[in-house]
Amino acid sequence: MSATYKAVQWTPAKIGYDAVTAFGVLGFVASYIAAGISAAPDAHPSEIQLAMRALGAAAFVLFTVILLIGPAARMSRRFLPLLYNRRHLGVTCFAVAATHAALSIVWYHGFAQINPLVSLLTANPRFDSITGFPFEFLGIGALAILFLMAATSHDFWNALLGPRLWKALHMAAYPAYALIVAHGLLGVTQSEPSPLHAAAFGAGAAIVAAAHLAAGLRERARDRIIAATTADGWLHVGAPELIPDKRARIVDTGAGARIAVFREGARITAISNRCRHQGGPLGEGRIIDGCVTCPWHGFQYRPEDGVSPPPYRERVATYPTKIVGGEVFVHPHPAPLGAVTAPSITGRS
Repeated sequence: MSATYKAVQWTPAKIGYDAVTAFGVLGFVASYIAAGISAAPDAHPSEIQLAMRALGAAAFVLFTVILLIGPAARMSRRFLPLLYNRRHLGVTCFAVAATHAALSIVWYHGFAQINPLVSLLTANPRFDSITGFPFEFLGIGALAILFLMAATSHDFWNALLGPRLWKALHMAAYPAYALIVAHGLLGVTQSEPSPLHAAAFGAGAAIVAAAHLAAGLRERARDRIIAATTADGWLHVGAPELIPDKRARIVDTGAGARIAVFREGARITAISNRCRHQGGPLGEGRIIDGCVTCPWHGFQYRPEDGVSPPPYRERVATYPTKIVGGEVFVHPHPAPLGAVTAPSITGRS
């Protein structure tokens, strides 16, 4: 969390994370170039061309990993450390892709009689051809989106734009990935006789789609219910024992809202399932030091009033709860933002 959205503080964990990422990218690029040279020692492309392809492949692999982190974290909490610093991977992916683009422009258009960018945009007008399509335009579109996301990756922009708009902006990662897949597929079909590169792009897209589908199905089936509504409008959650201690059961109101009903010992409280930071699922977090803690980036909220502990000022909605006949109920309408909502105590009816 950050109360004032200061510059990134480089903790040892973040330095280690970035060091592993940097060495991983360098190792991938070096291995790709070495494999290209050894595969055709007498007729391989130039080292510059191999470097361009290696950087493009590295950017694609990084982007694939980035889009797999979310589903993986939903499937297993062991992947949450990757989610905490996913934006570092995103910025690295943009840097690698930008280097790939810069090398390509210089190599193929840097010695033209006109401006290299003009040469790039006008060299191939065959938009009506699949085999000769100017795939560079797709790469430019993807790079523009990656730049926008990298430039707004800091919490300053999250605070300035608001969580909802910031989240919507960064959902453009999926169109960008589709553009990169199309860019790669159309590009390699024009320059590579081997089907291995095309198969790699297709496999990456299929894996990302399958991972998101599997995570969505698991989320739908796991601990999430569309609560039955009583005559007076309260939502039935279930017995307190169904709620793990210091964790939550997520209730779907059936109207697009989700409520995280937490139990801490004998205390039952309910809070919005959406974190104010990046819309993370609060109900998949737990209570730490008396505060509901988001599993994505550690933002915290007091369960009684939904307010972050000082000096932070984020607030989320809380919901009234009650226990009747040994069963927990939650009201679908939130209390006024910041108002204290008394917890229900198990053992009372």
